[in-house]
Amino acid sequence: MTFRIVRLVLGRPLRSNEAASEEIGPVEGLSALSLDALTSVAYGPQALLVALGAGGLAALRLGPWISLGIVGLLCLLVASYLQVIVAFPGGGGAYAVARANLGSTLSLVAGAALIVDYTLTVAVSIAAGAGSLTTAFPALYSWTVPVCLGILAVITVLNLRGLGEGARAFLLPTLGFIAAVLVVIGVGLIHPLAPDLEQFGSPQVATHGLQAIGVLLVLQAFSAGCSALTGVEAIANGVPLFRKPRLRTAQQTELLLGILLAAMLLGLAALVQKFHVEPRAGNAVLNQIVAVALGRGWLFDGISILVTVALALAANTSFGGLPVLASLLASDHRLPHSFAIRGDRLVFTYGILALAGLAAVLLLATGGNTDSLIPLFAIGVFTGFTLAQSGMVRHWFGGRERGWRWRAAINATGATASGVATLIFVLTKFREGAWAVVIAIPLLVLLFVRVQRYYRRVGAELRLGSRPAKPVRTRSVVVVPFTEVSTLTREALSQALSMGDEVHAVTVVFAEDGDRRKAVEAEWARWDPGVDLVVLNSQYHSVARPLIRYIGSLKPSRSRRVVLLIPVIEPRRFWHRVLHNHLDLVLSAAFRRRRNVVVARLTLPLRSE
Repeated sequence: MTFRIVRLVLGRPLRSNEAASEEIGPVEGLSALSLDALTSVAYGPQALLVALGAGGLAALRLGPWISLGIVGLLCLLVASYLQVIVAFPGGGGAYAVARANLGSTLSLVAGAALIVDYTLTVAVSIAAGAGSLTTAFPALYSWTVPVCLGILAVITVLNLRGLGEGARAFLLPTLGFIAAVLVVIGVGLIHPLAPDLEQFGSPQVATHGLQAIGVLLVLQAFSAGCSALTGVEAIANGVPLFRKPRLRTAQQTELLLGILLAAMLLGLAALVQKFHVEPRAGNAVLNQIVAVALGRGWLFDGISILVTVALALAANTSFGGLPVLASLLASDHRLPHSFAIRGDRLVFTYGILALAGLAAVLLLATGGNTDSLIPLFAIGVFTGFTLAQSGMVRHWFGGRERGWRWRAAINATGATASGVATLIFVLTKFREGAWAVVIAIPLLVLLFVRVQRYYRRVGAELRLGSRPAKPVRTRSVVVVPFTEVSTLTREALSQALSMGDEVHAVTVVFAEDGDRRKAVEAEWARWDPGVDLVVLNSQYHSVARPLIRYIGSLKPSRSRRVVLLIPVIEPRRFWHRVLHNHLDLVLSAAFRRRRNVVVARLTLPLRSE
């Protein structure tokens, strides 16, 4: 029953030759790997204006110029990642670049930073979408966390069904969001429908004790506005997910993302200046622009809903990028090898489930509150930007290919700008929660190191990479524990006789059950299965303790293996499993670490219940 439910939800398994159906093209790449970057225009310009608001109304005039600087950095990043796609076609983005050019330690920092960024992207996107929904429908406010977890569950299931299916499911909202923002910009620039509309919400602009308009304020606003650039790296991280020719398809997607994001950022910056928009409590900057451009009619409501949906679905970017990154880390023995295994639907199942689990913990811990999550946001991705571009500078100096000087100059400029933005993020947001990211990244690096060290020890013990000695046939003794003589006991003994040279059937009798010993021995004599019966007395209510002593008396060794064959029942309904196999749970735990003792199970499916 469970198997059928899973198949219904996730779909039938895909053959390896069907992988092409799950690969994505440039337009699908926008919904699968770029929705995070595209929807960042809903909060990036707002963060910039809030930071400038500390300097008063006069400081807001710097908004367009700072936006121009952010778009300039976007161009540098897009140019850099176009080169990363070609230089590192296996995906991994900043991690792959740092691993090849900056050494092991910095590659681990890049991997940890990207994992933090991807997890926060999921949490922030879903919380923002849920927040927008609860603003439109206040009755849902008390259900914020369940709404967040419900959205997360839907996105997780769609990704478990396959990247292509998820990309196609999110394609319509993605295209709708892009079209809506471009329409708003076009109408707003040419002929706004409500130019004199009065906005609600109290202004978030300082009117007394103004902060001086200096370099620090500009840098704070620049770093805050750079949150609009999160997600630019996801395409380079997920190159293996694209349709052949992969490099060209991935580059087309990256270029398309850069053009659309630059157009939206510049267009919104122009409208902010034209409409004299200022940050207001409870009234997002994007909402103000839409209201002035189109009025507060049905178009405003429709776009608000579309923005809500797109923000929630922007979490899908991480589900395309993190599993590929985790698979590379697992291939380098820095995460459990299970993260490198593709599931039945040809996706990295464990990476998807791990991301969903981490995001769920964040949403539960913060109550789905974006104000608690935003200070943590963007530090990880800008750390990745800095390392990726620094690594590309080293790459160009090492290869010295044609045109390497100007390529290195572009990457060096981008690395410097993103590095400064990262530093400002950390310094200005540290007390607001950025300290958690500063701690989380080293902890993840420590995890990678410990996992790699463990795999290295295991590899040395198993002598991986060297030729082992010839296999040796050893004598084996099979012990079958049972509680009552039944068909299950018969099946287990039949299997045991085919496995070993010596078979013992063992049952345990407690001190107060003296009559049971005689009954079991009499029943065994009548049945006469041709297997020795061993009845163990126990002074305690423990089955495991006398069995451990008995198996120890058999002197298991490398030349004389002891197999503990535990008979178990497989009920038809999964909720019946708690009613069976208690002996299996006790004995499996007791013998898990015993040397030269092999614990095996014989399963008997029940036909009817």
